[in-house]
Order: sequence, then C-alpha cells, then structure tokens
Amino acid sequence: MGKNKKAMHKDIKGPNTPKEKAEAATHKRDRQEASEELQDPQPGNGEEGLKAEQKEQEERQESPEAALIEKIREQEDRYLRLAAEFDNYRKRTLREKADLTKHAGADLISDLLPVIDDLDRAVEAMEDTRDAAAIKKGIELIHGKFRDFLTSKGVKEIRAAGSEFDTDYHEAVTKIPAPAKKYKGKIVDVIEKGYLMNDRVIRYAKVVVGE
Repeated sequence: MGKNKKAMHKDIKGPNTPKEKAEAATHKRDRQEASEELQDPQPGNGEEGLKAEQKEQEERQESPEAALIEKIREQEDRYLRLAAEFDNYRKRTLREKADLTKHAGADLISDLLPVIDDLDRAVEAMEDTRDAAAIKKGIELIHGKFRDFLTSKGVKEIRAAGSEFDTDYHEAVTKIPAPAKKYKGKIVDVIEKGYLMNDRVIRYAKVVVGE
C-alpha cells in the first residue's frame, strides 16, 4: 500500500527522466503556439485586408472621374461615327448629282430622235424629187411633230405679236413709230419667238415696239 502511494505521488509530480521532461516541454510549447495563433491573427493578413479596404475606398473616390472619362470616350466615338456617316452621305450625294447632271438630257434626246429621223428622211427625199409641194408637206409634218414634242415637255410659245409689251416676257430690240394709234405701246413685229416651260420663261421674245 505504501508503495502504491509512492507510485501515484510520482505520477502526479511529473516526469523525472530527461526524455519525459523533453516531451513535456515540447507539448507545452505546441500548446502555447496554438493558443497564440487562435488569439492573434497573422500580421500579414491584417495588412493585406487594410490595403484592400484602402484600395476600395480609393476606387469609390475615383469613380465619378472615371465615369466622366468613359462618357467623354463614348461621345468621341459617337462623333467619329457620325462624321464618317456624313462623309459617306456627302460623297454619295455628289456622285448622284454628277450622274444626274451627266444623264439629265437622256430622256429629252431620246424623245427627240424620231423628229431627227424624219428630218433625215426629208433630206433624202429632197435629193430624189423636184415636187416642191411634196417637200413642203413633208416639212410641215415634221414641224407639227416637233411642236407636239415641245408641248409634251411643257413648252409653249409666248404670245407677242399685237399684244401689250410686257418686260416679264418680252425683250424690246428696237422701237418704231406706230403704224396706227392702236399699236402704240404694243408689239408690232417679232424678231425671235419666246418660250415658256412649265410657265417659266426659258427664252424672252425679241420684239419691235410701236411708239
């Protein structure tokens, strides 16, 4: 019984051998390090968290400026696109205008060609015949056909002979004494006929006015 008490007392008192003391010291050091890790986070993690928070704050502070820069870039990009579209439109319009000017008389000439054909036939007929009446009739037909062509294009002759002189339609080449009182201030002769196209003067009538 006395030996058992001494053994229990020996176990409670702690390790006595050097090996037991070394193991006990190692366990104690491990427990202390584990306790310190639980109580205090690593310094590196704390610094990184602080830096991340500072960076986030800086980004929030710079966000209005960044948004403004982005808006300016968008406006510049939009301006460049509009400028390119306008330049393409301008070039296309100039090209279409040049084509229109170049081919503007194509339809007119095409409608006039039948009259030219009649004139060619009339010239050939004049070489083979001495019948003045036939030639006169052929010329009258061509003349009538040409007048029909002008009418179809909205062209009509300006009234001149015997009418009041009007500077909107007539150009006085000269003035002569009126052959009668009723011709005073009126047109007594037409030197060159005038024409309207769709009610617009395309050539003034050159006339002689009585005074």
